[in-house]
Order: sequence, then C-alpha cells, then structure tokens
Amino acid sequence: MVGLKFEQKHGKSRVRVGRIWKQPGSGTQHFVEWNVSISLVSDCIPAYTSGDNSDIVATDTMKNTVYVKAKECNEQLSVEDFAIILGKHFTSFYQQVTAAIIKIVEKPWERIYVNGQPHEHGFKLGSEKHTTEVMIKKSGEVQVVSGLEGLALLKTTKSGFEGFIRDKYTILPDTRERMLATEVTASWRYPFNALASIPLKKFYFTERYMDVKTVLVNTFFGPPKDGVYSPSVQSTLYHMANAILVRFPDISSVQLKMPNIHFLPAKLSSKDNPVMVQFEDDVYLPTDEPHGTIEASLSRISSKM
Repeated sequence: MVGLKFEQKHGKSRVRVGRIWKQPGSGTQHFVEWNVSISLVSDCIPAYTSGDNSDIVATDTMKNTVYVKAKECNEQLSVEDFAIILGKHFTSFYQQVTAAIIKIVEKPWERIYVNGQPHEHGFKLGSEKHTTEVMIKKSGEVQVVSGLEGLALLKTTKSGFEGFIRDKYTILPDTRERMLATEVTASWRYPFNALASIPLKKFYFTERYMDVKTVLVNTFFGPPKDGVYSPSVQSTLYHMANAILVRFPDISSVQLKMPNIHFLPAKLSSKDNPVMVQFEDDVYLPTDEPHGTIEASLSRISSKM
C-alpha cells in the first residue's frame, strides 16, 4: 500500500454476561450483569488487502472468551479487574494482537432489603451505571479509565444564572432562584501505566467508584441543612471535578458531562387573562428537550486524558 496509511481494529460489542457468586458458608449470593465490548489491534492486514484470514481472531471467539473468563473468576471482582483479565488474555494468548481495548458497562443491580434486612438472593435495578475502559498493550503498558453514567441529581433551590451575554436574541431572564437538575456522566483516569503498578487490593476499583460517586453527590448538594449556592452548571461542574482531584491523589484526571435538564415555571394565561394563576416557584413543567449541554475535563498538569 505505497503512499497510503492504513489503521484497523476489530472486535465484538454488546456481549452481555451475568455472573453469580455464592458466598461459602452462607446462603448469601452476589450478582453482576456486564455489557462487554472488545476491540483488538492486531497484525492482520492481509485479511483486508488479500482476503487472507489466517491471522484474524474471530469475533465469535471473543464472545465465547468473555463467558469462559467469567466462569474462571471464582471470586467476586470489580468490572475493572475483569476488563484487565480480558485484556491480558487477548494480548498474551494471540501473538499477532498488539493491544486490546475492553469497555464494560455494569448494570446497576442492587441487593434489596426486606423488613430492614438484606435479602440473601434478591436484587432490584438501580439507576446509575458503573463503566470502565481498559487498554492493555502486549508490552504490559496499561490505561485504566473508570466512570459512571446516569447519575440523576436535582435540587429545588440554591441555584441561579445571571450576568450572561445578552443580545437581541436573548429572552432568558437573570435569576438567583431556580431548580437545578442534571444527569451526570463522569469518567476518571488512574495514573497506572503498567500492569505491575495496578494495586492488588481486593475491590480497590469498586471502593474508589463508590467514593467518587459520594464526593460528586456531596459537592453538588452541599451541607444537608443549608446546601451550597450554584451560580451556574459550569461552576458546579468545576467544583465537583476539583473535589475529585483534591480528595483522590490516585486519580490523574476527571471528565464530567452535565446536561442542564430544565424545569420551567408553570404559567397559565389567555388573551383575555394574562395571568390566570400566579405560581410562585412551586409548580413546574418538566422538559428534557431541548436542554443545555455542559462538559469539561480537569487534569493534573502531568496528566493526559
């Protein structure tokens, strides 16, 4: 291919797997549901240029590998650790595979409580999802990104938006009193650059996920009695991202997407009666289309994301 640059990868997407672990010595069971996507960077150029498939790892084989590796995990583990296991397998088992990119979304099944007691084998579907993207190269180089999506947050006061650019198309009034609602998508990158540097502590990634979620929520709302004022979604987003980097030195960068989901004050009027009912920040019209989009990333100076 003289004068051309060709890059390729292939894989299998939306491989859904459920896994149950039975706790020894008790009736307690643990359950996860994962949606796995695999991309392999491999030396299989002849498959594209001359129809020679001898160096291709079949995507059906990738799918089967997910179920086999899930079966081999005899103990409960985090979604990041499972992604690392898959990446290590594909880059070590196949000579022609130079890198593996594993993306997994964990469905939020949560243990239910009956009469205040945790049920041994009962689960309900929660809201936000735990995500990860792991890239492993044959050399042992690694990148681990964790995240969450679908974290819906709303506060009924302590939010405003004023002092923005006004021109002939602007009709939005300044306000220091409005609702603030969003659905947070977050991702954060760890500084580990080699497999040997990944912490061996069990559930390390799961605990960090829960800690990050707590900091995001607490920063958004502020103290339970007085809360914290938000002059804009942009300001709240920045303080949430900054709180993550301040609290966790093992996170090198964080990215947040926070759409501004609008609740518009209800108004009833007619031609003859401009104000039929006077609402006072108590009845709203929920709407999610259109909505504002706000996103940003914050990184330590030495970090790239």
